[in-house]
Amino acid sequence: MTQGKTGTELAEPPKKPVTVSINGNAYRADEGECLLTVAERVKIPIPHFCFEQSLEPYGACRLCMVGVVHHGKTVMETACTLRAKEGLTILTDTPDIVKYRTILFELYLAEAPKSAVVKEMAARYGVTKTRFLRRVDTGDPLGGACVLCGLCVRVCNEIMGAGAINFINRGPYTVVNTPFTEPSRDCFGCGACAAICPTHAVRIEDRDGVRILHSWSETKVPLSQCVSCGKYFAPAALEKSVLSRIEPPLRDDLAGLCPACRAKKLAKKEILAATGGDPGDA
Repeated sequence: MTQGKTGTELAEPPKKPVTVSINGNAYRADEGECLLTVAERVKIPIPHFCFEQSLEPYGACRLCMVGVVHHGKTVMETACTLRAKEGLTILTDTPDIVKYRTILFELYLAEAPKSAVVKEMAARYGVTKTRFLRRVDTGDPLGGACVLCGLCVRVCNEIMGAGAINFINRGPYTVVNTPFTEPSRDCFGCGACAAICPTHAVRIEDRDGVRILHSWSETKVPLSQCVSCGKYFAPAALEKSVLSRIEPPLRDDLAGLCPACRAKKLAKKEILAATGGDPGDA
């Protein structure tokens, strides 16, 4: 009979510590750690839009570009895709990096002229104006605040598995929306797209038992109503998807309850059990 693995065998191997140099100072890091997270941990600011730790880095926004020094030469790479290794040496504010970053901020100011986040971030790096033509579309469902970082698309596809939104068109006409800009039948209404958006461009509203995703072609997703308190608490499609994957399944007496009422019922059941009452009365 094959014996099961012990806790020691199942544990991940310890991460190898390495030393990296940032702007002439040495810092400790784990080998293979994302350089952007190393910089954030030691309070060295590197601007970025498209990085999210729950997703694989892919360097779309290009704002986190740093200079990597190798054999006396410096080349630019994105900090989010750069991995820590022994002896890695980077510079974050060389004249070339500053020039590159300035142009990018000007482009983003033109791309998202209504975004307060973009304006505030650009101003921190000394960029308050853009020489590029501003895109002003009064009918833009993302309110002129989208920088096309792709995080909303990626979280919808890679984490939620819904695929309700994607990039549409090409070049300067590229936008994010639902296929054919029609209300989506695949949207869970989870709101992950709004939560992950770095510029707060995604607009969602809960009204009269329906979640309305204004940014995604006015997609409407019904909300589940608590059978106890009557409050709407979650998109019905999302609740169904989550409950179908819970093992063991949620007890029947807890189904249809909002989290608050569910917690009250469980607490009452525990109290009755501890005081000699009948848990079935909960």
